[in-house]
Amino acid sequence: MTTQQPRPAQSARERMQEAHRREQRAATVRRRTAVGVAVAAVIAVVGGTVAAISTASDGSGTAAAAVPVTTPAHTSGTDGTVVVYGRADAPHTLTVYEDFRCPVCREFETSAGQAVQQLADSGTYKIEYHLAAFLDDNLGGKGSRTALAAAGAALDQGVDQFKKFHDVLYANQPAETSDGFGDTNRILELAGKVPGLKTAAFTKAVTEGTYLPWASKVAKAFNSSGVNGTPTVKLDGRTLSVFDGAGKPVTPEQYTALIRSTIGG
Repeated sequence: MTTQQPRPAQSARERMQEAHRREQRAATVRRRTAVGVAVAAVIAVVGGTVAAISTASDGSGTAAAAVPVTTPAHTSGTDGTVVVYGRADAPHTLTVYEDFRCPVCREFETSAGQAVQQLADSGTYKIEYHLAAFLDDNLGGKGSRTALAAAGAALDQGVDQFKKFHDVLYANQPAETSDGFGDTNRILELAGKVPGLKTAAFTKAVTEGTYLPWASKVAKAFNSSGVNGTPTVKLDGRTLSVFDGAGKPVTPEQYTALIRSTIGG
């Protein structure tokens, strides 16, 4: 599907809003597409069960299900596709759905990200990250998946390292059409901003693509989640409105008040 490019006269916010709408439309179409018309699908029959693997279903451009998966340490979920930050015994769960190339995710993280973390650090809730790579399909390139695999390498060192690297990626996100995160040298340069992250093991994992199959697995889990766009934020399963009617993200104060009122309600 051809991606419509923003007109030069559009403002940065209009481009972000348009990108967000494109993401939502593309995600909806992807989930409504029948297996029988999947692009370049590989059909396999195992024990009477038909399985379809689309080369564009995980943002990788390859049928990654056939590749052995190395799962980072510190993953959560039954398939190791969820990253949990915060105390395991926290009374509430904040579920965050994001794509590292998503400019609207960056806007949310830039505005409210510090408050999101502070409430997790204080024990109000734990955060479950569900990460996507569908912008690689929509816009071309491999930046979402490359960044996600590098985040897996950071996660292998610890959840705190993952969270710091997550924040650095959003703070230094390139234009969504440039695929800047597809350059492993740029990824390693950004990793240097996180103290202690850029170890020999991390560098090796990024340059050799150790966690690329895992990133594809995480992306497929997102595609099956029923979420139609990023960012999507839920508290105990209830979707939160983290943007106002004009497309402006909540401030840290507004976000904190939203969480308090949702818990209280």
